[in-house]
Amino acid sequence: MNPFQRRLVWSSSLLTGLTGLVYFWMEHFLQPVDPWAVINHPLQPWILKAHILVAPVMVFAIGLIAADHIWRHFRKRVRAGRRSGLVARAVLAPVVLSGYLIQAVTHQGWLAVMVWTHVGTGVLYLVALAAHHRFFRTKATRERGTPAQRSQLASQAPPNASASM
Repeated sequence: MNPFQRRLVWSSSLLTGLTGLVYFWMEHFLQPVDPWAVINHPLQPWILKAHILVAPVMVFAIGLIAADHIWRHFRKRVRAGRRSGLVARAVLAPVVLSGYLIQAVTHQGWLAVMVWTHVGTGVLYLVALAAHHRFFRTKATRERGTPAQRSQLASQAPPNASASM
């Protein structure tokens, strides 16, 4: 995965997750000021619009890394980060499908099922993605050493031969 793809996956996933969680909080935990209000917070429609606009970017970003990162590592049975990656991959289809169906389903019972499926799998995706990130950050720190260890190694390195000429 190149840096652009990594940034796109992370930024779109975080923005989608953040807007989704904020919308859920506004919808289920805030009380409207006016008893006749349709929304619980003045920014609620904007948060929902942001969520609906940024979610396809996340789907595009995941599609962008599907062959190069996800499928290649799955096929080669790469063990590093496998569990968290498989969980994130497994919940993507239900989170995306339920997100689209929330906008199309009109029956209240099915709509409730879609909402809770979307929220549950969305949170699980964010947790799996965070675990995936944490695993690779921990692995990179182990391979490169801590910042203190790196600066100590740099100070012990021999002087550059070209600088003495």
